[in-house]
Amino acid sequence: MSEKISKKYHFIAIGGSVMHHLAIALHRSGHQVTGSDDGFFDPSRSNLQRFGLLPEQTGWFPEKVSPELDAVILGMHARSDNPELAKAQQLGLPVYSFPEFIYNQSRDKQRIVIAGSHGKTTITSMIMHVLRENNRRFDYMVGAEVEGFDGMVKLSDAPIIILEGDEYLTSPLDRTPKFLHYHHHIALISGIAWDHANVFPTEEVYVKQFELLADASPKGGSLVYCEEDPLASIIGIKKQEDVNQLPYTTHPHEVRNGEAILKTPAGPVPVQVFGSHNMQNISGAYQVCRRIGITDEEFYSAIGSFKGAAKRLQILSQTPATTVFRDFAHAPSKVEASVRAVLERNPSRKLIACLELHTFSSLSRSFLPKYQHSFGNADLAAVYYNPQVVDQKRLESFSEQEVQEAFGHPRMQVFTEPRLLEAWVRQQDTTNTNILFMSSANFGGIDLQHLAQDLAK
Repeated sequence: MSEKISKKYHFIAIGGSVMHHLAIALHRSGHQVTGSDDGFFDPSRSNLQRFGLLPEQTGWFPEKVSPELDAVILGMHARSDNPELAKAQQLGLPVYSFPEFIYNQSRDKQRIVIAGSHGKTTITSMIMHVLRENNRRFDYMVGAEVEGFDGMVKLSDAPIIILEGDEYLTSPLDRTPKFLHYHHHIALISGIAWDHANVFPTEEVYVKQFELLADASPKGGSLVYCEEDPLASIIGIKKQEDVNQLPYTTHPHEVRNGEAILKTPAGPVPVQVFGSHNMQNISGAYQVCRRIGITDEEFYSAIGSFKGAAKRLQILSQTPATTVFRDFAHAPSKVEASVRAVLERNPSRKLIACLELHTFSSLSRSFLPKYQHSFGNADLAAVYYNPQVVDQKRLESFSEQEVQEAFGHPRMQVFTEPRLLEAWVRQQDTTNTNILFMSSANFGGIDLQHLAQDLAK
């Protein structure tokens, strides 16, 4: 970070998935960090505890907010009437949202923002991996654990920062997307498929946020976009004065014995990720890396060792006969891409695809039809959802039959109890089979690692 003097920061909603990583990063840089939250769950609970940052009590305590603080950092899931926020405002303390704080710490850096409804975590991770393998100094913020990196946030005096750009709302006080606050020099839009129906009620409103991001590109800046995505392409080709518009498509490749091999001018390059969408992600990462001075030789020598971000088509267990994958997919386009990727990897194998509906959009009765045919050619499919979560989100209830009809898969089961889903999976013949678990949550507490090991025996 640019400043060397130790400062005092207080986090409202410190338990957030990325918020707690920022708190840890500041703590490790020598700053004094405190925080509060109304609930803590792993991995944030364990991570905060490891660094001595886990609050002794759950809840909000205005007495934690004092004039000695240099700033308060406000998380998205805090409410606008939060008592600690009210105290900070009363004292006239600087209050930053997460993206505002990140921007404030990186004003003097070249800022690269990776955005899109899908692929942004993987593309961000790919760029980070390539830069690290080529000994480049950089900071980052990414939405998943990446092998070889200590935490999801790094702030230092490095000249460049790679930022995963989330389109979700900034804070309870700011209803604009996070990615607009980073003021990018280079932005990438991987693809656009309506999500977050709770805050973007129509597809038009959702797409507009990405238009705003593209329009914010500065003169001399760059806008990288996926030419194969209809909506991203429409936004990307819009003429902007003195902005470098850089389209990309799926990287040429072939699949041999389940392994993807890039076709490059210098010859074949085997990679450890798979699926057409990841070949597309590689092309996006390549375009960005070229803009920041990475040569073709440097890029291709590094990308072959990239293993993927956590929970992105992650292999939980593997034998010659059975492979079990875990994936973060939850939106229709992500489910479709992940299913297709596993099928492409082993076209001769049977595929059992399991999905948990957990997000606001996925549990919205009116949104369910968006999942029509998203399981593609999976041989067997299962959907799990918890009706209590539907009630907690104050959404209209729906039946298992409605889920069945919405997905339209002929061999699909619907479960509302995790134990029944687990029992069903265990009953299947897993010989010559891939099993794919997709969720942004945890399938109601199923121990997927243990289950995967049993299934692959």
